[in-house]
Amino acid sequence: MFVFVCVYMCVGMFVCVYMCVDVCGCVCRCSVRGSGDVGAVPSLRWSGRDTSSGRPRRRAFPTMRLSVFILLVSLRELAWAQRRRCVYRAGPNNAVRMEEAGNVSGAVQHCARTPCCMGYFNLVDGHLVPDLQGCNVVQMECPESDCFSSDQVNNVTYCVCNTDFCNANLSWVESATPSLVSQGVSCTFMVKMTAPLVALLVSFIIMYILYIIHRWQRLRSVGKSAPACDGTLITQCSCHRSEAVDLDIASIELQQVVGQGHFAFVWRGCLQGTPVAVKVFSTRYVHDFLREKEVYTLPLLDHAGIVRFLGAGRGRDSGDRLLVLELAVHGSLRSYLCKSSRSWACCVKLAQTLSQGLAFLHSDFHRNGMHKPAVAHGDLSSSNVVVRGDGSCALCDFGCSTVLRSCPGQLRLEQSREISQVSTQMGTLCYMPPEILEGCVNLGNSRYLLQADVYALGLLLWEVWTRCSELSTETPVPEHQLPYEAELGISPGVEELVCFISERRKRPHIPEKWGQRLQGFYTIKEVLEDCWDHDPEARLTSHCAADRLATFLP
Repeated sequence: MFVFVCVYMCVGMFVCVYMCVDVCGCVCRCSVRGSGDVGAVPSLRWSGRDTSSGRPRRRAFPTMRLSVFILLVSLRELAWAQRRRCVYRAGPNNAVRMEEAGNVSGAVQHCARTPCCMGYFNLVDGHLVPDLQGCNVVQMECPESDCFSSDQVNNVTYCVCNTDFCNANLSWVESATPSLVSQGVSCTFMVKMTAPLVALLVSFIIMYILYIIHRWQRLRSVGKSAPACDGTLITQCSCHRSEAVDLDIASIELQQVVGQGHFAFVWRGCLQGTPVAVKVFSTRYVHDFLREKEVYTLPLLDHAGIVRFLGAGRGRDSGDRLLVLELAVHGSLRSYLCKSSRSWACCVKLAQTLSQGLAFLHSDFHRNGMHKPAVAHGDLSSSNVVVRGDGSCALCDFGCSTVLRSCPGQLRLEQSREISQVSTQMGTLCYMPPEILEGCVNLGNSRYLLQADVYALGLLLWEVWTRCSELSTETPVPEHQLPYEAELGISPGVEELVCFISERRKRPHIPEKWGQRLQGFYTIKEVLEDCWDHDPEARLTSHCAADRLATFLP
């Protein structure tokens, strides 16, 4: 099989070289057609005959199609060469779906279309107990040869790996970087992978050379007619990070613990006579402190829907890291909804300000020479939204967020690493969308990360409206519940959620009254269903959700 892969790749390289010569001849003979206006963008016209001989000119497009076909065949053979065997374990609810990934023989599964093994493990009394094991249900990158993790959410952790039976056991690594821990990729695997990948790389390099030749010919043709620039507009790229305001820690008085997140304690404090919230990270979670600080210090991150950042500092004795934020009078949205039912006007304001804050967070724009990149929150829940004294919402807790930088250069690799960690960092289980729960999120497409936030937004809106007295058909209004709490309990596991959300396509119950057109152009039911649609591409964007909610009048 490996020999066939190499042969296919070599043939593909030969065809690409032939295509290079063919296209170069055509590119050099192409003519530029444009308007007589200065600065007009020219268009390329391919002549059908050689002007010197009158003979038909040989075209590169059939050769290009043949080259692409051979490359695709080679990639297919490469995938077959990576056929994987994994330890298999699945409950009755997941057996049917898991068996679609490959044939099962006892406790072994032979992967049909992926080189990756995966495993979900529960943390029980300090021990890792396997819950779901087998071939990964979708194709995704799995560069690690061993199954390990350093993160867990609700006592559940997840891993993927790329060697036979690597998912049998999970190795727990404290705050380690995966790429530095697991370097023991088998020699056999490396030998099988290196030669085809090198051949494929050479093919793409040749194609890139063709593109450069084409661009060079085009720019040379229009270079003389292009007017010179009178000045240069320099826009600050989002790669240029702002420095956080260093606060005098001695001037901060910590008074009372008011909350606890994944990585830090939240204190009520006082800064120069002003009540503030102080988020304290221990030295163990410095990386999470830096990640959250990075979001708060992004250029132009000033919006009513985002908690106001006042500064950062470091404890003199303990070395703990501190983020100082505005203090929301009513605390988290979850605690606010638990206290009592709310009026229609109050719920509309909560929903509108919440959606507007998320839409701003997802925005990518330039202003006054600065760039604000889009940010995926990654852990949107009623515990990570606060309510101010005026009844408006603000987003906080960006420890699991991903900054989607749009500039080329030095931070591309860093952003890729950040996105590749999404599956283990995205927070509360009951707010995770089906594509995250199944581990099949497209890590190369930032839109999927943003649409995961929109799914969580739909669940938050459901939480808000279940506490609305005007919408309730019961007296008194039912107590606050988390999403899926009524169906699956207060703390459902991954397997239960995958079965209920992905396989059965269920969502929280929507009362019949919510389908009535109370006002505006959309019903509450329509907004919710369009936010938590199973298909990420079919969901509303955060901006569209905010626009729809803006039509609801208090």
